Amino acid sequence: MLNISPIKQALIWLTVAVGLFLAMPNGFYNKVEAHNDAVAMGVDDTSWPSFLPSGLVNLGLDLRGGAHLLAEVQVSDVYATVMNGLWPQVRDVLAAERNTIGFVTREDGPEDTLRVRISKPEAGDQAVSLVRGLAQPVASLAGAGQNNIDVSRDGAILTISLSAAEKQAVDDRTMAQSLEIIRRRIDEAGTREPTIQRQGTDRILVQVPGVGSAQEVKDLIGKTALLTFQPVVNRTSDPDASPGAGNQLVPSIDELGTYFVLERSPVVTGENLVDAQPAFDQNGRPAVNFRFNASGGRKFGDYTADNIGLPFAIVLDNEVISAPTIQSHISGGSGIITGRFTVEETTSLAILLRAGSLPAELTFLEERTVGPELGQDSIDAGKVACLVAGLLVLLYMALSYGLFGVFANIALIINVGLLFGLLSMIGATLTLPGIAGIVLTIGMAVDANVIVFERIREELLTAKGPARAIELGYEKALSSIIDANITTFITATILFVMGSGPVRGFAITLGLGIITSVFTAIFVTRVLIVMWFARKRPKTIEV
Repeated sequence: MLNISPIKQALIWLTVAVGLFLAMPNGFYNKVEAHNDAVAMGVDDTSWPSFLPSGLVNLGLDLRGGAHLLAEVQVSDVYATVMNGLWPQVRDVLAAERNTIGFVTREDGPEDTLRVRISKPEAGDQAVSLVRGLAQPVASLAGAGQNNIDVSRDGAILTISLSAAEKQAVDDRTMAQSLEIIRRRIDEAGTREPTIQRQGTDRILVQVPGVGSAQEVKDLIGKTALLTFQPVVNRTSDPDASPGAGNQLVPSIDELGTYFVLERSPVVTGENLVDAQPAFDQNGRPAVNFRFNASGGRKFGDYTADNIGLPFAIVLDNEVISAPTIQSHISGGSGIITGRFTVEETTSLAILLRAGSLPAELTFLEERTVGPELGQDSIDAGKVACLVAGLLVLLYMALSYGLFGVFANIALIINVGLLFGLLSMIGATLTLPGIAGIVLTIGMAVDANVIVFERIREELLTAKGPARAIELGYEKALSSIIDANITTFITATILFVMGSGPVRGFAITLGLGIITSVFTAIFVTRVLIVMWFARKRPKTIEV
């Protein structure tokens, strides 16, 4: 007998109701979006009832407009940072054997190598052995069993460089860190659903919907924001002055025309920061308050206690932004950065410092701004495509299958609503290819119904009663429906896993559309037919 238990019917309609309920906010897009923005900023907004869902299908760059950037990460810059960090260890291990090796000095050389001179060349082999003792295993699977440094000697000069395996590991860490920091900086600025992806070995794709220009994003993510606190050796007005071994010459932006000779090894770096907030100094000028973690606070406090009366420099991206004199022991791990800032600059600087410093400089290879009017054109074209496709399918089904076609059309409309409900629930981003996936879903959604209805027609020709024909039609068509949709779903999964950007957007809508289509075809259409049949009890039916 053709029958679906009341409990199953209730579960089917409950699923439909929940899906349409989740999709509802998309019908009031601008109002709900403004409400969500206000809530994100901590503002109490009552324009949208709190008991209603507020999840939306986010619009991608090609629909909303925004900024598109392709940046190249200068991964080789990190090699110099690693070698500078290695120098104190090399110096200390060699200085411990000064009686045998003699004095140790650092020589100028390529940034990715460390050149060290010893005053007793005859002890060169011992010095090489000591430095090789500092080597560590490469922290990556690809470099398993290899050391992180190579050491060679030419007379009294030791040359220390990173091994090939370590360089590869550094590159991977640099890219992973850059991706995370860019993501944090953009999230701090409150932008919606950015796309941040690694492209190739050293490039990052950044797409930020809803931003007025690509320059805004460049200003936010382009700065390295490498903050260091370094001891001051002296100051000069000569831009060509020689800083000496182990030092560097850095310009000042607070005192124009002034250059500072600083020790290369910083006392504390921005990595020790746990918070940074825009503020004002005692004179009412814009400034930035900062706070170190326990380790950074201890180092900072010890240094200020030992160097009262001496200047130290606050350096941001190789520019001295402030060089105050230490007046007293600064305990507690907090302080203030002052300089010639505007309020906007202190806000931006605080965001950059909270997000962390980029490990390497970014070079922008491609940048463009997509205007919102172009996105609106895409939305309008997508609406037209969906409407035309939907109306043609509805008309075809009604003409081909009569009342059963009307039932399939009702299920099709519910199918589109459920699809938007799923997209809203997972916070998916809809792109132009995603709209193409929805159009394709509309076309494919009735395939299962066509298979069922044709099977019912065949069963009716065998002189079975209408109830039995409908029941057998669904039973015998089920395997064909499952097989056909599983193959398409596998294709969508492969596109999602292997693809990126627009391809993944298409794969998401196609995959979710298959799920909703199968559900509406197997359950919703059937329950509509069962409810109609139970009420009318027809002796014959026409499909």
